[in-house]
Amino acid sequence: MSGSVAGFLQAGLLVLALAVCHRPLGDYIARVVTGDRDWRAEKAIYRMMGVDPRADQRWSVYLRSMLAFSAISVLAVYLFERIQGHLFLSNGMPGVTPDLAWNTAASFTTNTNWQNYSGETTMGYLTQMSGLAVQNFASAAVGIAIAIALVRGFARSRTDRLGNFWVDLTRITVRVLLPLSVIGALILVAGGAVDNFTATHVIHTLTGSSQNMVGGPVASQEVIKEMGNNGGGFYNANSAHPFENPNPFTNWFEIFLILVIPFSLCRTFGRMVGDNRQGYAILSVMVTIWVASAALVSFFENSHAGTALRAAGAAMEGKNVAFGIPGSSLFAASTTVTSTGAVNSFHDSYTPFGGAVLIFNMMMGEVTPGGVGAGLYGILMLAVITVFVGGLMVGRTPEYIGKKIRPAEMKYAALYVLATPALVLIFSGLALAFRVPRESILNPGPHGLTEIMYAYTSMANNNGSAFAGLATNTTWYNVTGGIVMLLSRFAPMIFVLALGGSLAKQQTVPVSVGTMPTHKPLFVGMVIGVILLIVGLTYFPALALGPFAEGLH
Repeated sequence: MSGSVAGFLQAGLLVLALAVCHRPLGDYIARVVTGDRDWRAEKAIYRMMGVDPRADQRWSVYLRSMLAFSAISVLAVYLFERIQGHLFLSNGMPGVTPDLAWNTAASFTTNTNWQNYSGETTMGYLTQMSGLAVQNFASAAVGIAIAIALVRGFARSRTDRLGNFWVDLTRITVRVLLPLSVIGALILVAGGAVDNFTATHVIHTLTGSSQNMVGGPVASQEVIKEMGNNGGGFYNANSAHPFENPNPFTNWFEIFLILVIPFSLCRTFGRMVGDNRQGYAILSVMVTIWVASAALVSFFENSHAGTALRAAGAAMEGKNVAFGIPGSSLFAASTTVTSTGAVNSFHDSYTPFGGAVLIFNMMMGEVTPGGVGAGLYGILMLAVITVFVGGLMVGRTPEYIGKKIRPAEMKYAALYVLATPALVLIFSGLALAFRVPRESILNPGPHGLTEIMYAYTSMANNNGSAFAGLATNTTWYNVTGGIVMLLSRFAPMIFVLALGGSLAKQQTVPVSVGTMPTHKPLFVGMVIGVILLIVGLTYFPALALGPFAEGLH
């Protein structure tokens, strides 16, 4: 089977599977977050936390609850790492150094899962399960909860309440993420992924050398790593490792896990605001850019420019031959348009323009479809900006889903859009300005700049993938990386919840002849244009000095 046929077949089956799941999963999540009844297990959790599940919170209280939970999560993961040498199931691993423990704790709490370590040689099994895997659930649930709170701002009228963070967090974890993870883990185990407590043992190869082989609870962490758009691998090779991703079927299934919840949340949005057409419009924006991204990456990796690439038939360096260009390109595009960060190939080995597409995907804010929850609230913020721009063009007060977009709402949306790029560009500039971080550049020139830009773009957009050509396990990158990940995760959430609270206080405005239709192809095209313009105007100078200069060299 040729590469192009294999690529079309994989993509076609993926679209079909996502389409089948879109409506039932989206409707189910809507029922979970809007229902009045609690399960017994949930009631027990509320009693343990001292939470009143009927207490509706203002946006500021919702925010404080989320920040408090996340702060405790950072401290808990940090503690697990530092004392893991004294815990059972440590697998002989000593405690993690302070700067690396800080970076990793910030990384997993923010759903970034940036890894400056090799999992099989740094983290014990208990740390992996009770520290890192728990945050794979919790950080994903936090992202969905914030998105749901914003949607309530559109759906509610004349109130200052956006729901209860603790109820949203608990229900999403217990009713959505846990059941789907059990099913997904069983499928991965059936496909060949390992899941055990086998200790490290030494294997002697035919050439006379030796290699350490580590088992572990891999499949159970792999499923939430992908489905929760986390990306942190049990092994250093991540989803290129045969224990995590054994064959082309598991590779396809992991891509499905990455995309199924973010796409389905569009249906949840439509159901909650009482107009499914609004959900389909947002879905159309996401699908259009995702398909274009996957196609472009595949095209550039199949381009045979250069002697080595012509001899190999494609840019196969750094790619698992079992997946080839189709499986690698689809995986890379899907992880970078979401906040997943998992890799089944090394992005540092991609062609200059193929790598540029992956960076551009993250620079768009990972909203197409974006991370679980984060993608939905991110694209809704951009939709607010689009409505405002459209209102300016026709001279009418902008409205979106029955709510007026006034100066206060635009300030929150503008701050949201500016926060992440500012962190990326400032810290990338600092890394180039000082001698110590410059010493981590292994490939001087345009590619070195690309590696630094990719690293901070990945961290600031809560992605976690890396070019793998930059030595980032240093005090500089561990400390600054942790700061960037925390600020870029929680600062935008402040603006999202503030916008939701502002919208919820408004009286719903009935549709009139002056209302811009936000469920038609024209609006879909406008949102796509706004996304591309914001990214282009913000990052183009840096891209021109990095991947574009390298590709045109």
